[in-house]
Amino acid sequence: MDIKELEIFLTTADLLHFGRASQACNLSPSALTRTIQRLEEQLGQVLFVRDNRTVQLSPSGEQFRIYARQAIHDFESCQASMTDHHQVSGTLSLYASITAVYSLLPDLLEAYRKAYPEVQLALRTGAAEKAVAQVETGEMDIAVAALPDRHSAGIEFLPIMTTPLVFIAGKQLATSIIQSDEILNLAQIPLVLPLAGLSRRRLDKWLKKNRIVPNISTEVSGNEAIIPMVHLGGGVGIVPQLVLERSPFRDDVVVLNRSPQLEPYVVGLCSSRKNLQKPVVKAFWQLAEGQVV
Repeated sequence: MDIKELEIFLTTADLLHFGRASQACNLSPSALTRTIQRLEEQLGQVLFVRDNRTVQLSPSGEQFRIYARQAIHDFESCQASMTDHHQVSGTLSLYASITAVYSLLPDLLEAYRKAYPEVQLALRTGAAEKAVAQVETGEMDIAVAALPDRHSAGIEFLPIMTTPLVFIAGKQLATSIIQSDEILNLAQIPLVLPLAGLSRRRLDKWLKKNRIVPNISTEVSGNEAIIPMVHLGGGVGIVPQLVLERSPFRDDVVVLNRSPQLEPYVVGLCSSRKNLQKPVVKAFWQLAEGQVV
């Protein structure tokens, strides 16, 4: 068995789903199954107990997971100790929203490329609410994410900046709201909200606390998509101010000042403690620490 096989086993043990594990490992389901079978043959033990619905670790699998984690940790520690600053190479995978790519990453990526030219950067963009999950499942080394209220053990965050959550409306709707000279009534005004994510959870918490049943007109994936929907007259939306400032529709909507005050976003880098043992990830993280004011 080799380190790659141990990593595949650990991913499968963490996800307990052969299909999702094969995607996380960038393998076909049959290739992942063959890897697990080879490990079981070498050990002479069944590692997973499977039926048509569930996958569980066997007692031997639980014991082997402890060994696999320690073996990978020892290997990466040894590898890091033999790698100096000028020999960092390999691939670093990054996940970020379009807003993060435009606002938070340019200077950091430029500095990293200059310091470590042998590293290949693999950047994937997507909805901000999916960022932490990309790291938790092992698909990405580092993600730009909002610091969650609670996060999984083994996940590390490096705060970079804070941005408030703001309520926005199209100009016509905003004029009628401002003229009413009343605090924004979220029970009557149609809302454009994210399907999931931190801002949605914080708003839902505020609504529940104040016993308000919202009038939700539209739900979208990704903070960036909320702003054009608001501009088109969908209703009042809620977005991080950082997203609004970078949006091409920022001049077509109005920030509503007489609105609920929600806890702001703390935005930064997210990675697993396991990934931070990799020289390419550790180098990026340390560079980011040096740039945080």
